[in-house]
Amino acid sequence: MAYSAQSSPGFSANFPAPQSDTPTPSAETNPMPPPLISTGTSRFPPNFQPDRMPSPSIRTPAAPSSANGIKTGSPIPHLSTPPGPPVFTSPIRPAAVPFRTSPASPQAIVFSSGSSLPASTPPHFLNASTGLQHQISDVSEDSVPLGESPYVLFSSQKVLKQKKQANVPSLGFGALVSPGREVSSGPQVIQREPHRCPSCGAYSNLYCNILIGSGQWQCVICRKLNGSEGEYVAPSKEDLCHFPELSSSMVDFVRTGNRRPGFIPASDSRTSAPVILVIDESLDEPHLQHLQSSLHAFIDSVSPTTRIGIILYGRTVSVYDFSEESVASADVLPGNKSPTPESLKGLIYGMGIYLSPMHASLPVAHTIISSLRPYKSSIPEASRDRCLGTAVEVALAIIQGPSAEVSRGVVRRSGANSRIIVCAGGPNTFGPGSVPHSVGHPNYLHMEKTALNWMEHLGGEAHRQNTVVDILCAGTCPVRVPILQPLAKASGGVLVLHDDFGEAFGVNLQRASARAAGSHGLLEVRCSDDILITQVVGPGEEAHVDTHETFKNDTSLYIQMLSVEEAQSFSLSMETKRDIKSDFVFFQFVVQYSNVYQADISRVMTIRLPTVDSLSEYLESVQGEIAAVLIAKRTALQAKTQSDAVEMRATIDERVKDIALKFGTLSPKSKIYRFPKELSSMPELLFHLRRGPLLGSIVGHEDERSVLRHLFLNASYELSLRMVAPRCLMHREGGTFEELPAYDLVMQSDAAVVLDHGTDVFIWLGAELAAEEGKSAAALAACRTLAEELTETRFPAPRILAFKEGSSQARYFVSRLIPAHKDPPYEQEARFPQLRTLSTEQRTKLKSSFYHFDDPSFCEWMRSLKLIPPEPS
Repeated sequence: MAYSAQSSPGFSANFPAPQSDTPTPSAETNPMPPPLISTGTSRFPPNFQPDRMPSPSIRTPAAPSSANGIKTGSPIPHLSTPPGPPVFTSPIRPAAVPFRTSPASPQAIVFSSGSSLPASTPPHFLNASTGLQHQISDVSEDSVPLGESPYVLFSSQKVLKQKKQANVPSLGFGALVSPGREVSSGPQVIQREPHRCPSCGAYSNLYCNILIGSGQWQCVICRKLNGSEGEYVAPSKEDLCHFPELSSSMVDFVRTGNRRPGFIPASDSRTSAPVILVIDESLDEPHLQHLQSSLHAFIDSVSPTTRIGIILYGRTVSVYDFSEESVASADVLPGNKSPTPESLKGLIYGMGIYLSPMHASLPVAHTIISSLRPYKSSIPEASRDRCLGTAVEVALAIIQGPSAEVSRGVVRRSGANSRIIVCAGGPNTFGPGSVPHSVGHPNYLHMEKTALNWMEHLGGEAHRQNTVVDILCAGTCPVRVPILQPLAKASGGVLVLHDDFGEAFGVNLQRASARAAGSHGLLEVRCSDDILITQVVGPGEEAHVDTHETFKNDTSLYIQMLSVEEAQSFSLSMETKRDIKSDFVFFQFVVQYSNVYQADISRVMTIRLPTVDSLSEYLESVQGEIAAVLIAKRTALQAKTQSDAVEMRATIDERVKDIALKFGTLSPKSKIYRFPKELSSMPELLFHLRRGPLLGSIVGHEDERSVLRHLFLNASYELSLRMVAPRCLMHREGGTFEELPAYDLVMQSDAAVVLDHGTDVFIWLGAELAAEEGKSAAALAACRTLAEELTETRFPAPRILAFKEGSSQARYFVSRLIPAHKDPPYEQEARFPQLRTLSTEQRTKLKSSFYHFDDPSFCEWMRSLKLIPPEPS
């Protein structure tokens, strides 16, 4: 395959696309991005089961999870005695409390079972003679689990056989792969070497045909017949079911032996993953007070076995020594240049202890945090010297050791999965990787380019050392996101912006350190020869893996994963190379990585999709929300700048028109197309995308949109869906919630509403409700409990903002809602049936509360495209 580098939030490579049999429609000339690999929650698809039960207090199907603190905008009724949480009708986990972390000790192997495709006729066996057919066992013909795999979500459950019909670029076909997802029950574990096809490298699986007399198995990818060293010899096919790989679509092959230097046994493995805090010391007193509160809470939340380090940076780098128990003591290095080998040698081989297990150093850590002092000079925030790059270099050196920790006379080397968390209040303006204080500097552009390259190199070095760098920014000083982003991205970390160092920052600090991360991740993708992968978007880069000495015809796609974490996913776009003759196409996804216990895992996921000739049958199988997320990722990838985002809005319009043209029906007695009813949810999701923070103009600064875009391109399906389209829940009597469309018709003066938009959760109180102190306090407490429950495992944790009707901050809430009040009453009732429960007086009052503005409603937008909106589902 031919690859070409491309500037994107992750990695990017172009795959040669097959020559189409027909010319590309003109509508797709502009909207469709060229085929590429690049980086980068929610209603569940019909058969997809979440890893935890949604809150039953919500009346309509719930969405997945992931919370933080609440900020109050305008005055909210006083909470004198907070009422209890909303009424839930079945047991759930309690709502997140401020700064609650994820479990400190994740399960060694915790990933969920069964992918899912209906059982069907076995594939035709090509290599065996008819005389042997009685020996063939298709292990998959019985009890193949139904529903989608929690790790792989396809945009449709069936594939069209006709290439011309299948390769309509406006709709597209693809999958979202979440290699590190954690769910309640994991795949079956196999502690032996897998059987692999010597030709293409594919793994044996439940869809293979087996010659039970000889134990030979047929590869589903290349159709070659392979031996099993007699392991699959069995008297009947039922006897093969005790092999997990032949009875489940997902298995983990686990090797606990580790030949890497410095390997620590599983019982001690969590002590091999240090966390170093790299803290900006150039903060004014209000910011520092908030930061200290967040850091104290973080220190208290850390697992007792986790090793912690603390570094401060300004004009110098201060590395705190945990061997001094009664006073905060630090070794100081200059910040204007990279640390020299001599200075690092004196630090690393000296008597100080710079990484210490939390159980032995909790009081010292609190003493260090309490000793921090605000910035003394009157120099403006943006003009202060900050040697962030040098500080990260020093942190990496400390993690590498060798005598980073001395315990009972034994020197321990640091292991994998280390994490550096930078707490930044401003840009990097001093030392390596820095830019001038002012963008007006005559040499700024050259220095910015140099800084970008240096930061990307530093991030790459961190990745090579199995260390993730997360950058948590807060405050009002611009941090120059384009300079810092390459450091986080290249290391496999994230950059997150916060309003201040308060509760939201503290929650993300805890979740950043506690989230389980694997290392040395490699994603392999194999599929039937009829399928071509044209683009990959996600947190990785092209991997040059030469396997041809082992597997002669290995044509699989290899992706080097920057980290292996639950909150990530890869978006794969695919096409068919030719008309498909077979009844099924096969996909095999393999993730090889070392988990937090340093066991080597090969997670093998094999999925079979049926092929069909019927267009209506195919459309019925399309998963609208998954398809919309795939389209959104392809579109956001192209929206690098604000001007790009404006262009991408036009491509969304063209895409929706082309889908209606290709798959819709012409309305009788008119030249207007009706959008296909099978895809009824898709246009509204794409309308939210074009007007939301990823492509719209509702965020305040381009840096903020850039950060959201990077998060989105790498995010899990659940978070991605929520970032595309908000989820709206109205509080009801008794503490229950009703899910409603995200329309402005929800802003009823006697109601409280929760709007979950992925990285932000809004709580809106109507004016009438806010005027009743007791009721509003109960509603606010219930809404906050729900918000925390919905987002308790999400990373980054969203802001939770609360305000009442008519306040200045309410505009943040209003801008995320579709202005359906502009539609005629019959259309409002059809798409928002809750209106029928209102009295005439309430309807009149609601109508009079809206202000006129130019944004179109969803129906107005569809009609402007000369399309008939789909009927509400």
